[in-house]
Amino acid sequence: MTKLPRVASDTFWVGVNDHETDLFEALWPLPYGVSYNAYLVVGEKIALIDAVKGHFLPEHLRKIREVLPPGRSVDYLIINHMEPDHTGALEVLRSVFPGMTIIGNNKTLGMLEAFYGSSSSCRQVQDGDLLDLGTHKLQFHLTPMVHWPETMMTYDGATGVLFSGDAFGGFGAVDEGLFDDEVNLEKMHKEMLRYFTNIVARYGQMVLKAIDKLRQVPFTVVAPTHGTVWRRDPSMPVRLYGRWSAQECDPAVVVAYGSMYGNTYRLAEAVTRGLTEHGFRPLVHDVARTHASEVIADIWPRKGLILACPTYNTGLFPPMEALLAFLENKLLKHRLVGFVTSYAWAGGARKALEDFAHRLSLEVVEPVVDVKGAGTPQDLAQCRLLASNLAERLSQ
Repeated sequence: MTKLPRVASDTFWVGVNDHETDLFEALWPLPYGVSYNAYLVVGEKIALIDAVKGHFLPEHLRKIREVLPPGRSVDYLIINHMEPDHTGALEVLRSVFPGMTIIGNNKTLGMLEAFYGSSSSCRQVQDGDLLDLGTHKLQFHLTPMVHWPETMMTYDGATGVLFSGDAFGGFGAVDEGLFDDEVNLEKMHKEMLRYFTNIVARYGQMVLKAIDKLRQVPFTVVAPTHGTVWRRDPSMPVRLYGRWSAQECDPAVVVAYGSMYGNTYRLAEAVTRGLTEHGFRPLVHDVARTHASEVIADIWPRKGLILACPTYNTGLFPPMEALLAFLENKLLKHRLVGFVTSYAWAGGARKALEDFAHRLSLEVVEPVVDVKGAGTPQDLAQCRLLASNLAERLSQ
């Protein structure tokens, strides 16, 4: 009897945990690792749903073989998403299981050719098509641009498992527990939000379309390609992704600042103190020392945002510029923003922040505090006024 986690009847987790990769996509830190979830459905025919990063192929194969009945092989590999962290093992899997047919949609097959030089032994499926494994009948739901054009989900009507691809996934390895009733939910939710904001957020409208499509699918388990498998509360990841995709926000504030010599920090500190006096507990990030991955995740569910930084060579302080580029790429909206800038001999940061707000149609709360030099008591008073005005707007 296999000791691998059983997701449902005849359905096994054959994924791997990665504690070796430091940066996901060479961008996003992985303090708790990441999982590449793959699943084997064993019926009269056997289907592998998604695969793993090529580096972890030996462990992946060992798990597949542990589940395979004697004398059986993998009949189908279903590719819900083409990124190499799910298909890197593809070429070797083909050689190990030479009779295996690859299942994907039209976009998938084109990418197979581009990534691996061949789209042979493939079957193209369309939205709503079924793959009959005998006891298990898998239905495919195309969910384009969540977050690549070929993304889709696979639903097993026999068990109620929705294999959701990258949708509803999260950072963090699952060696401490695969299922939502086994894990630290607070830690898991944080890593799930960080995954969403870092990877999927730009495509929120397409996520909402996918969620609407799923309303007619009676799933009882959600099994993504990264992170926790949801069996106790399978609607939870759908609700969270829906809220984050719609950019629904709490009346709370993030203060993100950069300061070269401490003067801009004093201004940001005055705003933070003012917010605290009005009953808010802002989260404060030094953008030069906190990775953008964390800052973006904290900004995403909060309505208020204070950005404070000095001018640097007539433009934005570079770590702030990098943060804003990420936020703009992810199509941030529906926020109340306040600006605090400083300069020595030439301005520039204020205009750059105001242009950022204009491009994203963000509401700027007055006053915009633009300070020459270290700042005066009057400048600090303006910072406290900004805090008061933002607090008032958030309380409406």
